[in-house]
Amino acid sequence: MNTSALDGEIITNRLDDWRMYQGVRSSRVFAFLMDYVIVFFLCIPVAIVIAVLGVATLGLGWMLYGIMFPAVALAYVATTLGGPRQATKGMQMMGLKLERLDGQKVDGLFAIVHTVLFWGLNVVLTPLILLATFVLDRKRTVHDLLLGTVVVRAYN
Repeated sequence: MNTSALDGEIITNRLDDWRMYQGVRSSRVFAFLMDYVIVFFLCIPVAIVIAVLGVATLGLGWMLYGIMFPAVALAYVATTLGGPRQATKGMQMMGLKLERLDGQKVDGLFAIVHTVLFWGLNVVLTPLILLATFVLDRKRTVHDLLLGTVVVRAYN
């Protein structure tokens, strides 16, 4: 039997408890913005390495600037969201984490797929991907629905 207690109440499935989703939508937006700032600052040392590499390769290395931001962002997501806390640093600051509905852990590859699907759907459905949180269960976005994930409050 999959039961637990939360605030003195017995909950059969903790992901069905509405308190796990209190404030998740706005916290998720702020976490996203914090992660953007973190990735920007992580790009600075990578840009310096690419500059040196560009000089060493007579300019060929500078072509890496075109993929620098996505590469740094995917490495960041794979190591943080795919790590033991299942949350990026921005999500950790906002008290959130990503969980799979099947109970498995989020690994690095799954975290990358989650992020790439977010950006791909964002290009196609621009505002609708975020508006979906108002109508989908558990305040999920479209890519959460497709991958069977949910962002919840992280209670440590």
